[in-house]
Parts: sequence; structure tokens; C-alpha cells
Amino acid sequence: QVQVAESGGGLVQAGGSLRLSCTASGRIFSINTMGWYRQAPGKQRELVAVIPTGGMANYADSVKGRFTISKDNAKNTVYLQMNSLRPEDTAMYRCYVRARVLSISNDYWGQGTQVTVSS
Repeated sequence: QVQVAESGGGLVQAGGSLRLSCTASGRIFSINTMGWYRQAPGKQRELVAVIPTGGMANYADSVKGRFTISKDNAKNTVYLQMNSLRPEDTAMYRCYVRARVLSISNDYWGQGTQVTVSS
């Protein structure tokens, strides 16, 4: 019912930048929150940044001041601008969407986009 598609990952040197994009489509009545999580090999999934519709963004401490999340409500699209990337930012980044379809709200996930930061 809801499709989530990410783009923008890749390989970058430490100190570089990348911009991730994520678009939600389908039978969406409304979107509550969009954001990004990441998971590195051998580690648990962790929140990177989320932004509720009409609310303030929330960031992981490890990315504050380096990453910026923004959302285009008209396009159901969320962006993650990642600057000053570090090798420890290497992970699979997955887009998260909490959306309402008819009268039911559910969580939806993209398949992920790999970000690799070389030292």
C-alpha cells in the first residue's frame, strides 16, 4: 500500500558529503513522520534523524552539527544532507515512514541505501 524508495548512497572519502533522498508513494492519507535509521555490520539499528510533519527534527548525538534532515511535504520526500562524513558513519541507511492509510497508521521502511566512508 505504501512504497518507500531511497537514493543517494555511495562511497565517499572522510570529510566528504552525501545527500540521501527518500520518497513515499501509494495510498497515503497522511504522513506523520519521516526519517532515517542506519545499521552497521555487527551493530544494532540506530536512529539517525527523524522529522515529524509540522514538528522539529530529532538527531542522534553522533550526527548533530553534521547532518541535516529536511522534508518536502508536497512530495512526501525526506532528505538527509550528510557533511563532514566519518568512517564510523559507514552503514546501511534505511528510510522510515509513519503513514496513515485510510484510518490506520503504520510504519514503513525502504530497502536501504549503502553509505561507505573511507579513511
